[in-house]
Amino acid sequence: MTTLLTVENLQVSFPTRTGVVNAVRGVSFTLGRERLGIVGESGSGKSQTGRAIMGLTPGHARITADKLQFRDIDLLKASARQRRSLRGSDIAMILQDPKYSLNPVMSIGRQIVETLRTHERVGKAEARQRALDMLEAVQINDPERVYDLYPHEVSGGMGQRVMIAMMLIAGPELLIADEPTSALDVTVQLEVLAILDKLVAERGMGLIFVSHDLRLVSSFCDRVLVMYAGKVVEELPSADLAKAKHLYTQGLLNCLPKIGADRHPLPVLERKPEWAA
Repeated sequence: MTTLLTVENLQVSFPTRTGVVNAVRGVSFTLGRERLGIVGESGSGKSQTGRAIMGLTPGHARITADKLQFRDIDLLKASARQRRSLRGSDIAMILQDPKYSLNPVMSIGRQIVETLRTHERVGKAEARQRALDMLEAVQINDPERVYDLYPHEVSGGMGQRVMIAMMLIAGPELLIADEPTSALDVTVQLEVLAILDKLVAERGMGLIFVSHDLRLVSSFCDRVLVMYAGKVVEELPSADLAKAKHLYTQGLLNCLPKIGADRHPLPVLERKPEWAA
């Protein structure tokens, strides 16, 4: 399997008035043309890992790694201009909630076209047609009507599809999806996942799927990284998630509701100090 991304001993820290906050501590993994899930509670470092790969970490943060490489490009040594050229065209990131991620004063079509023309020299007519084709690819009915709408005029599910279309329009090889279904109901979640699954398979992309939903990740991804307090505590095939050995992963699984079982109140995860060591 071709390796698209190599991450070795990634560290992300933020200086604050009360001291340094270590958001990501020694994360290591490789990614090929596959679906890798990263799960954990809020604050475990999932999103900061993705942002560090994208080069979207705030300027005051400190990022170090033994290796942070996309294909043959050292992302830590890449210039700001090179990182900008990679974002969107080679590496793209779907953010959590379209109502905060889309520009409210630009039409949907204009935003998608802007993304494409930033990375490719194409005329207005060709850019418009490719944007319409991309909207159709993410299963948006009547793409010409949606093209002229503004973000507040579409539903959450359609907004998320627009985000996927905008991130895929320039044909990236690596897609980072940060909680792409967290604001959607279950039916729309499944539709969005089906779209991602199809596009990843057809385009041969690598996908990093960030989520707090263990069941979702286990059914959608090939491998799973479980993070706690900025560290990877366990890595295993998604099919073996129920056989997890780390007490933290077992605790997360035990907190899930089960159909047909009386689990009220749900058990609370008892954290151990050594997990964060």
